[in-house]
Amino acid sequence: MVASSLRNEILSGRLKDGDTLPRQEDLLADFKVSPPAVREALRILETEGLISVRRGNVGGAVVHFPTAHGVAYMVSLVLHAQKTSLGDVGAALRQLEPVCAAMCAQLPDRNEVLVPQLEAIIQDQLDAIHDVMRYNQAAREFHETIVANCGNETMILVIGSLESLWSAHERHVYEISPEPNAVVRRTAVRAHEKLVAAIASGNTESAAQIARRHLDATQAFTMSADSNHDINADLVRDGHLP
Repeated sequence: MVASSLRNEILSGRLKDGDTLPRQEDLLADFKVSPPAVREALRILETEGLISVRRGNVGGAVVHFPTAHGVAYMVSLVLHAQKTSLGDVGAALRQLEPVCAAMCAQLPDRNEVLVPQLEAIIQDQLDAIHDVMRYNQAAREFHETIVANCGNETMILVIGSLESLWSAHERHVYEISPEPNAVVRRTAVRAHEKLVAAIASGNTESAAQIARRHLDATQAFTMSADSNHDINADLVRDGHLP
């Protein structure tokens, strides 16, 4: 009962991201329950990623609004337990992300809102072309921005969680085995430029085709460089959760 009530307060927006839950003494008085009930309720919400409990003198429970990154961690736990390969996630993205790219090309305000964002990210990639980690961060931001702006909230959440999962694993690959050839990175940037041009012109078919070919090429390096191809939930947790 306590967990359900607090969860509803968070999901409704009455408790906002970064807010602190009432003190345990206040929760006991409000719900008229025992201390173990309140502690168990907080444990449930913490497991769900809706709060983080700080211990010690500055203790308290801080609210976290659910995000695609949080969903990504829960998805990664399931895939980790099932010993799912990273290639399986990559195959899903090769099917799903091009759909998002095509949807972006249909947005009526794409040239005012989305295209400038993507062009700015491409410039960040060019500025970091000789800095592997900065470049990879910008490259992943490009892909995540495509998904985040496709216009369908369900797809943004579901596919966005897979993007976050892939990004965490790709970042790990670049940390342990950075791609040494800047020519390859420039080729990827040109693919991004072509994709933005297709989106800007409203060419849905071309946007999907360019996205699919680009994913085929970029995922090949990640898969060849990672000797352990199974999903590791720790990478997602360490990379995204508070």
